[in-house]
Amino acid sequence: MYNSGSVVIAKVQFTDTFEIKKRPVLVLFEDYGNIIVAGITSNINMKGILLSKKEGMIKDSVIKTNYIFTISEKMIYKHLFNLNLNKRKQVYDELISKLNQIVK
Repeated sequence: MYNSGSVVIAKVQFTDTFEIKKRPVLVLFEDYGNIIVAGITSNINMKGILLSKKEGMIKDSVIKTNYIFTISEKMIYKHLFNLNLNKRKQVYDELISKLNQIVK
């Protein structure tokens, strides 16, 4: 079982192709065997929340709060590290802000 805040390597299918690659993702939560994740990119020019090498990434990266999807546990290849509480709060605050914009 993977907990909120776990950064893992998972098999990810890209939205614009059928290609599947191993990529880092952030586990947001697990529900009924489905794991909801946010994509992570090393393109630091993209919008999102910075995730630095000091925090555990191989290179500075961005958590893409606009790229949320569901995977199964079988798609997870490897656990890397866990975000600290402050960074998890930053991610969830950003997600809540995005959802509040939709409701208004």
